[in-house]
Amino acid sequence: MPEVLTPVIPENITVHLGAPDSNAENVTVPFADYIKNVASSEIYPTWPENALRANILAIISFALNRIYTEWYPSRGYDFDITNTTQFDQAFVKDREIFENISYIVDDIFNDYVIRQGSVQPLFTAFCNGTTSQCEGLSQWGSVSLAEQGFTPFGILQNYYGEDIGIVENAPVANITESYPGVPLSLGDAGNNVRIIQVQLNRIAQNYPAIPKIENSNGIFGSDTEAAVRKFQEIFNLTQTGEVDKSTWYTIKRYYNGVKGLAELATEGITLEEASIPFSTVVSEGMTGIPVRTVQYYLSILAYFNSNLEPVRIDGVFDENTLSAVRRFQEFYGLPVTGIVDSATWNTISRIYTETVNSLPTGYQGNNAKLYPGYFLTPGIRNQSVEDLQTYLSLISQNINAIPSVSVTGFYGEQTENAVSTFQRLFGIPVSGSVGPITWAQIAREYDAIIDSGT
Repeated sequence: MPEVLTPVIPENITVHLGAPDSNAENVTVPFADYIKNVASSEIYPTWPENALRANILAIISFALNRIYTEWYPSRGYDFDITNTTQFDQAFVKDREIFENISYIVDDIFNDYVIRQGSVQPLFTAFCNGTTSQCEGLSQWGSVSLAEQGFTPFGILQNYYGEDIGIVENAPVANITESYPGVPLSLGDAGNNVRIIQVQLNRIAQNYPAIPKIENSNGIFGSDTEAAVRKFQEIFNLTQTGEVDKSTWYTIKRYYNGVKGLAELATEGITLEEASIPFSTVVSEGMTGIPVRTVQYYLSILAYFNSNLEPVRIDGVFDENTLSAVRRFQEFYGLPVTGIVDSATWNTISRIYTETVNSLPTGYQGNNAKLYPGYFLTPGIRNQSVEDLQTYLSLISQNINAIPSVSVTGFYGEQTENAVSTFQRLFGIPVSGSVGPITWAQIAREYDAIIDSGT
């Protein structure tokens, strides 16, 4: 089963105390405290408990939707939500919190409403139902339903439809901005690339000039670069083909718009769309390609840095790998957990790339060069592709099943077919692209042939 990126409950939320464009104060408060404040400002503590719970769930989901869609950051603001009911929901700095509301929030602050089949928090619009009317929940109407014996879920279904669901006990985490911190470009790979690919493909349904990315596999190939360039052209961004911060948030803003994620009648994000190809955490007891990738990087780094610990490349996260990860984390000032989370992996990847790039010109390792630090994909033309083709050309002379390859420096269909065949023969997931594990195996086979003199 592929891993799915689902929302978490933020530890904190930043509130702008005024309309979005006003010169007002921003305050950052714990998320649960924010919900208590809004609930104490929006509803009455004397209402039936079922009405209170339904309203609080709507308040939670509304706030989470703003955070999940990065509604304001994607528009250049430095806050998550405003305190104006014209745009969001009421928040009064330093106000008194009602005791029964505080109790309910503590019980359900990490629950939220979804549309069945979707993963993002539903945009649970609401109004008081007397002086203002809307398509969502009527606050006073919810009181009447509670008095008739409706459950909190029944009240929510009455306003948002029979096809809603409740996510319960979602994990709490420290949420940072979604932009990965560095531009994504040709050869990059990871879950952030997959997110961009999915979003561009959906935007392309409304803007058909954007070419479709046929394989949303998390590898930034030439088709992804072409889609990014066309998106940048359409939306008056600098046409670099790279996803910098401006392009990242512009893509996100238009994706939110075409999907209607901040609307009651949202198209929704399906589980398939939210699936990701790369592990977000690699830890003790795991096996497979993610573990081998970590081991490969660490083994190369340990060769050049005696302060690090050598590790076997066997695809098993055992005590040896755990010790090597901890040594790396300690040396580079990371929390020493032994778990390869995003922060640890980003540091490993960065140090590896810096190490490879700092090697003297012409350095060959044994015979084959070290993995260049980025994925080689169809459409790329450079020296690393030429090196790859050189290795595959010799290997194909010794393994007849692998098609012969011309050494041109351009990663075309011929190279892709040879790579796919090699991956199939050596038990590597077939992608037609060359990441660290495929490169390492190709280099190993090439070196063995050179060393044998055949």
